Amino acid sequence: MGDSLLMLGVSGCRGIVGESLTPEVVARYAGAFGGWLRERRGGRATVVLGRDGRAGGEVVRQAAVAGLCGAGCDVVDLGIEMTPTVGVMVDALEAEGGMVLTASHNPQEWNGLKCLVRETGAHGVSACAPDARMAGEIVERFKSGRSDWQRWDGLGRGSRERDAAGIHVERVVARFGEDVLEAIAAMKPVVVLDSVNGAGAKGGRWLLERLGCRVVHLGAEDTGIFSHTPEPTRENLSGAGGICEAVREQGALVGFAQDPDADRLAVIDERGEYIGEEYTIVLAAREVFEMGIRGAERRSAAVAVNLSTSRMIEDVAAEYGVEVVRTPVGEANVVEAMKQGDMIIGGEGNGGVIWSSVTFVRDSLGAMALVLASIVRQHKQVSGLVAMSPGYAIEKRKVGIASRAIVGPAGEKFLCWAQGEGGGDRFDTQDGVRVDWEDCELAGGGPAWVHVRASNTEPILRLIGEARTVEGVGSLLDAVAGVVG
Repeated sequence: MGDSLLMLGVSGCRGIVGESLTPEVVARYAGAFGGWLRERRGGRATVVLGRDGRAGGEVVRQAAVAGLCGAGCDVVDLGIEMTPTVGVMVDALEAEGGMVLTASHNPQEWNGLKCLVRETGAHGVSACAPDARMAGEIVERFKSGRSDWQRWDGLGRGSRERDAAGIHVERVVARFGEDVLEAIAAMKPVVVLDSVNGAGAKGGRWLLERLGCRVVHLGAEDTGIFSHTPEPTRENLSGAGGICEAVREQGALVGFAQDPDADRLAVIDERGEYIGEEYTIVLAAREVFEMGIRGAERRSAAVAVNLSTSRMIEDVAAEYGVEVVRTPVGEANVVEAMKQGDMIIGGEGNGGVIWSSVTFVRDSLGAMALVLASIVRQHKQVSGLVAMSPGYAIEKRKVGIASRAIVGPAGEKFLCWAQGEGGGDRFDTQDGVRVDWEDCELAGGGPAWVHVRASNTEPILRLIGEARTVEGVGSLLDAVAGVVG
């Protein structure tokens, strides 16, 4: 078994099916989570289960059900559903936890198990990914080889729930006033949706049709074979027959591209231009801030994003007098900050929007609705909304690594250089090393930043940078790459 490709951490467990991720591994990890939940609750627990629809996922589902029921948990199986829908249903059913069988944007051969937990929280919504401490406890329980298998009379039972997507859609729609809903419906907009043959096809279409949109649907088949490389990035969405071309051909108002488990969203403007994953949280946050002004969303005047997210969020937040809180990468870290600060909105620059009024899970449905609401509220098309924020160029590089042991030394080299000849102004070591410059000569002037860290989900080192221009960020990352070797 390829142990080096079994990724364990705050994002759960991911591996290559048939190699590092076998039915035995799946059952053991699910059993470890189930045993941890039972221990935490002090008795029998209920777990909501969903999967992202990728081919081969049925075997993973069967192994996970066996592990959870074997550990004494009752399982409510949603079938193929979005990751955020599982979060919504954990809250709706008042279950102790949830499990999503997904490898998110990872290639076809990968799959994984993502855990959700529910704690007593305000506003009736609390299900989210376990924090770093909880995730560590689950991983250690799995690694220990401890058996959580129950006697025959302590085994869990299974049931099915078929209305999950509809419940999720109505929870999103209920957050808007009739004026916004009527304005969207009156436009009868053509919207192109690319669900990459993943879990978001049903719920995504239902939401858009519920809002009065005419939907052109790509990647809507239930084959489980991705219609293109699944990560919703420019290179994967811009080819012939893709969503960018479809937006132009259909004269659509906007295009929305989901990843396989529909917790991330990329936006295509009315010209068929990919605007970048980083804009998703920016557009969504602006609309939530506007809703706050009108009294629909009145809680903390703060937004949480991770260290790898564009500084555009600071620019937009400053317009509304909103504080930005930076966290380590990982949805659970953003959610922890949001819960501590009673925040309405948070997310990540990978297209992940967390709207706590709906769920504390990254949610493409909430993000789509917020973008459409912003279009009608601001009386601008997507390109006009984008123009409201200062422009930057962001570049994300991946470097394969043989071992995570090299990550620490690489970060130390970068930090030492940045504090000396690199001339950095601010340094953050919460997660790897992030350095900010107020006026970066290596990037051709103006504000810039670079974040060097190990991926939570793939065996790679990430080098992410942002500057005023494409050339500037490229030059800066070249310099950093030379430093870290």
